[in-house]
Amino acid sequence: MGRSNKPKSKSVSEFVLFDVLYDDGSRSSNRRVPSSELGGLDGDEPARAIIEAQDREIALMSGSPRGRIKTMTRSPVR
Repeated sequence: MGRSNKPKSKSVSEFVLFDVLYDDGSRSSNRRVPSSELGGLDGDEPARAIIEAQDREIALMSGSPRGRIKTMTRSPVR
């Protein structure tokens, strides 16, 4: 008869969220990193370079650079 009108759910999330703590004590929550960039032998380490690149873009637009990343952890799933 007909096709279902329900939206198809994705089995794998497109992004992984990270909470970032900077050397100056500031925090940034729920930073998005493409899940396709993570895993394998490097685990979550590629996320650091991606978030640093995002920070550089934000700094160019805002004129206010971010400090160095001290720690990064995956954001809790809600």
